[in-house]
Amino acid sequence: MQKLIKTATLILALTLVSGCVYKRDLAQGNYITEGMVEQLQPGMNRDQVVGVLGRPLLEAPFDANQWDYIFRLDEAYGGVQQRRVTLTFDGDRLVNVQQEGDFSEDIQLRTQDDVGPPVEGASPMDDLPETQPQTAPRSEPDAGGTLPQGGEPASTEPLAL
Repeated sequence: MQKLIKTATLILALTLVSGCVYKRDLAQGNYITEGMVEQLQPGMNRDQVVGVLGRPLLEAPFDANQWDYIFRLDEAYGGVQQRRVTLTFDGDRLVNVQQEGDFSEDIQLRTQDDVGPPVEGASPMDDLPETQPQTAPRSEPDAGGTLPQGGEPASTEPLAL
């Protein structure tokens, strides 16, 4: 009976703790916007494409004429958004652009310096101090010594070996 109570207590504790996990948005791949894809024109060379979209996430291993740009955003408290652009080249020239996913509106990426999901009615600015700490003034050597600063020795006297 006592073993059953310990097991039930452990299961209850683990269940409660599992709901306290902080999740973050997870963005993976090449961030692609509709404006970037609209800049692509047939006949562009590979260097021009790299200038617009950057290096591709995937280059087909058996077909050097195909580049894939994939972007996936797994929102912590939402769904998954995915976009894919496949470029086909003939030699060094772009000949075809295929799009998959919804490019009608830009995906909003949140900054990663958030401390967690927003608390209802609270502002993260409330937790910041009103003033920044001041650095200590540097003492003059005649006033009894110096404060060490960025690799300087603590005193101006030579060290005895």
